[in-house]
Amino acid sequence: MQVSRPAVRLTVIVNESDRYHRGPLSDEIVRRAREAGLPGAAVFRGVEGFGSSSLIHTDRLLSMSEDLPVAVVIVDDEEPIRRFVRQLDEIGVGGLVVLDACEITHHVPDRPEGGSSEAGL
Repeated sequence: MQVSRPAVRLTVIVNESDRYHRGPLSDEIVRRAREAGLPGAAVFRGVEGFGSSSLIHTDRLLSMSEDLPVAVVIVDDEEPIRRFVRQLDEIGVGGLVVLDACEITHHVPDRPEGGSSEAGL
């Protein structure tokens, strides 16, 4: 059985070298998302990219960059996501912030007749 609902995907793209106090900015975004009660966050490290400077950063051996793009992705209902976006100013996010409408789909196994789901669904 498939259960779906509308949602919003927040993608925050920053540089690997961006810091908040002494740690990576992406770590702070994830920590705050957890504190805000959002259901989850994932951080993806890019292998190549460029931003407003037009300077290409890559992980190729000859030009090992320590400043690769990092994307933090969070999916939830629209209201909590929009509330969380306001916190990004507090921590100095200067990267690209993208909101996309999306659909959350859960694949829930069909229960055998008379059986119950272990997950309580």
